[in-house]
Amino acid sequence: MERPDPAPRKRTALHAHTGARWLAVAVPCLLALASADARQACPDPGTTPTPLAELRAGTLPEGTEVVAEGTVTGVFMDTDQLGGFYLQQGSATGATGLFVYAPRRDPVAAGQRLQVHGAFTRHRGRPQLSQLDAVVTCADGEPPAPVDLRLPDAADRLGDFIDQPVRFPQRLTVTDNRDLGRYGSMTLAADGRLTHPGQTAPADSPGRQDIDRRIELDDGSYRANPDPIPYLDDQGTRRAGSSVEGLTGILTHAFGAYRIHPTEPVDWTGGQRPDPVPTADAGDLRIATANMENDFVTLGERGAQTPAERQRQTAKLDALLQGLDADLLGAVELENAAAARETLVARLNARPGERGEYAAIVHPAPGDDAIKVGLLYRPERLRLVDTAADRDTVHHRPPLLGWFEAGATGEHLGAVVVHFKAKSGCPDSGDIDRGQGCWNQRRTAQAERLVAWIREQQTGEFADAPVVVLGDLNAYAAEDPLHVLHAAGKHDLVHDDPSTAHTYVFRGQAGQLDYLLGPDTLRERVRDGATWAVNADEPEFLGFDGRAPADGPWRASDHDPVWADLYLD
Repeated sequence: MERPDPAPRKRTALHAHTGARWLAVAVPCLLALASADARQACPDPGTTPTPLAELRAGTLPEGTEVVAEGTVTGVFMDTDQLGGFYLQQGSATGATGLFVYAPRRDPVAAGQRLQVHGAFTRHRGRPQLSQLDAVVTCADGEPPAPVDLRLPDAADRLGDFIDQPVRFPQRLTVTDNRDLGRYGSMTLAADGRLTHPGQTAPADSPGRQDIDRRIELDDGSYRANPDPIPYLDDQGTRRAGSSVEGLTGILTHAFGAYRIHPTEPVDWTGGQRPDPVPTADAGDLRIATANMENDFVTLGERGAQTPAERQRQTAKLDALLQGLDADLLGAVELENAAAARETLVARLNARPGERGEYAAIVHPAPGDDAIKVGLLYRPERLRLVDTAADRDTVHHRPPLLGWFEAGATGEHLGAVVVHFKAKSGCPDSGDIDRGQGCWNQRRTAQAERLVAWIREQQTGEFADAPVVVLGDLNAYAAEDPLHVLHAAGKHDLVHDDPSTAHTYVFRGQAGQLDYLLGPDTLRERVRDGATWAVNADEPEFLGFDGRAPADGPWRASDHDPVWADLYLD
């Protein structure tokens, strides 16, 4: 909630009162507070109200006693809210608004005209009235009509309407919900959710400037860990992609962003959870990739910290993988320990599907990183012929290749699971962020090496065998590593239009980091496939270590899995 500034209260010549004059003002005010039906004409005789515009300009010393008048536009006086209300003088483009911090005061109502006796203060730099002596109700009425604003056109004018009622008649879409559980706020965007520029723009393009399309939806409070969490649907979530039209409330600027505290109910549309993955045809081969977000059997490391968290984590991951029901699975972010692979296989085989149990390739060179990649398959659907790992030092998580016989004819198929260098942990110099995130040169070198290594492996009986690349490339669809792979004939087996594909959301921008890539000869044999959007669009608090973990696959990881069904001869 808002808090008064602790600055000492000062008196100026303009607002100084003799004792008698002050009593003449204070007594009627206190009497007005004592009775809910009390009304007093404004202005009160003997007072000189200070225009809200003067207070908003901040020319008075903090702590100065003032009298201000205005119409109530928004009320947030509950103990778990801002602890006050908003006043406005004037209307439309000539209006001025100001917050009044009034904890433990009798409630006021929107539309009331009030006279407020208190001090001019600031809270986190924002001007406000606080340390109130009296609040006089002058008249009841209707609040001023909100000003219609439309983004991005009005982005440069939002500062003109601070602490005033506004309305966005357009459709605004949730593009970032990471702060919903912690602060009760979300980022909305005009013209649809935000997409990472690297998803569609060439490497040398500056990308789209999305800041003008954003507005924060707040909840009438600045408290942490709100209970209950606001804006949830009947499934206990509020997914990115949900939309609201006609959002109305008080516009303010706090914590570095313009935000709106609704004064009318928020009517949500869209953002439904995806359907289950359809059952694969009996003769098809389902391949999938899933980032497991630190599936660690060792507690207290990157994954679960307690046995209870581990139980929730494995339940979510198992629900995710059972829902995918893949015959060939590239698993990313397994703990670099044999037990991680072994327990994953054991968990899945404890509830085997109709298509058979799983086995996993033993990684011949998993590297020294804390996490590794894994390749799981169903022996009833695929016969493992050979394995290999690329030990080149460009890879700190060495790719793992499996050669299989598949289909009735036993045709050869290769699958290599990869996890390229992340964009985080930026160096001070060298491979810094030049528009594609840190370590882009490293990821590009990893892609180049991967292409060369696959060609080295395609010899003898595997010379003509197609190879699928599965995993987390930590690169968006239009970035350099993908250009390298595309040039080598590795194309997205699932998504035709990169602008509509995403498996990850970073700071409100959706994009694709997880892929199933292969030659055109395989792409022609894809019967069905998609991203299963069970993770990235869900709020973080639903995760195994969140405030309100959800049952089922929801937010099992921060990446969405991708699957495809191949029909084989």
